[in-house]
Amino acid sequence: MVSTAVTGTRGTNVADNRPEAILAALGGADNIIEIEPCITRLRCEVKDGALVDEAALKATGAHGVIKSGDVVQVIVGPEADTIASDIEDLL
Repeated sequence: MVSTAVTGTRGTNVADNRPEAILAALGGADNIIEIEPCITRLRCEVKDGALVDEAALKATGAHGVIKSGDVVQVIVGPEADTIASDIEDLL
């Protein structure tokens, strides 16, 4: 099996560190107010929505990004619980 690495817009190797890449694309740990999983999405409240890099989130394999002000939903699929837990460990 051949594995290909995908590099996000901020230079992160998303195949090896998806939670870290998502956290960086959300503006970093200091920008996160709250993050919680919901079936297939990460629901995030951020301090500054302008710091969120939608292209970088999509580069992590996100199926979509919904942004409304300082609330961001990242559609990641059924692994949302695991990713949210991993991100919380990084905060």
